[in-house]
Amino acid sequence: MTKTQHDSETRAEGQQVIVACALIHHSFDGTEKIFLPRRADTKKFMPGVYELPGGHVDFGEDIVDGLKRELIEEFGKRITVGDPFTAFTYKNEIKASHSVEVVYFARFEDNIEDIEIHPEDHSGYEWFSEDDISKMLIGGKTEDDEEYKLIKRAFSLLRGEPLRS
Repeated sequence: MTKTQHDSETRAEGQQVIVACALIHHSFDGTEKIFLPRRADTKKFMPGVYELPGGHVDFGEDIVDGLKRELIEEFGKRITVGDPFTAFTYKNEIKASHSVEVVYFARFEDNIEDIEIHPEDHSGYEWFSEDDISKMLIGGKTEDDEEYKLIKRAFSLLRGEPLRS
């Protein structure tokens, strides 16, 4: 599949951008882990930071279809998309835009051994357990980061605990 040409660095002056992300989880010998790719160090927006996989939804595109497309483009993997988990907003100073990010629970449909990495997008990936997630606090991310907080909440839900506000 051909990669869509927009990205987190393409100017979108004053526009609102829809971003769909997947909280991909998998059980490794009874330990639930979440897939987090690490952005390439050459990126202008959040270089070297671990992030939830996903990307921009094209104008007129269904949000779930856009999320599936992004995972095929960036990792060569098909996903099964579950329920939306959360949504949040942020300003992207590089794009000069306002993003609305919707995060869905998801799973890889295929085996997890042959995940493709495109060096212009990502430098690698890791599967993080709940005990490992503090390792994602690099590149300026802090415990106040929205993705960090939502991943902590996701582990609670994956354990079957009720969502607290």
